[in-house]
Amino acid sequence: MERSLRMTMPTQAVLRALLCDPGAECYGLEVCALAELPSGTVYPILARLEHIGWVESRWEDPETHVAEGRPRRRYYRITADGAERAGDAVARAYRARRQQVPGWLNRPGPAEGDRW
Repeated sequence: MERSLRMTMPTQAVLRALLCDPGAECYGLEVCALAELPSGTVYPILARLEHIGWVESRWEDPETHVAEGRPRRRYYRITADGAERAGDAVARAYRARRQQVPGWLNRPGPAEGDRW
């Protein structure tokens, strides 16, 4: 499986949103808000990230959304491998633009094998 991804600015924004708290899960519209991008941009990026193994997703328990009277949410979380690769890729993109690499890219990600 291909483990690289074209580092467009929207892809970098989604990765930055997921890397803010690598162990946390976010539902799709949270990622949209954090990345400051529309859902039509974010969801295809999340699908590509999941396809290459950088992101995992799960649907919330149906009872939760029914009880709260809202649509069902799909939650996303960056994998340990994804956090490492995404951090490296975003750092390379910063260096390519001759910008200082942010300190938060050096924080540890989720432990290998961490799951929901």
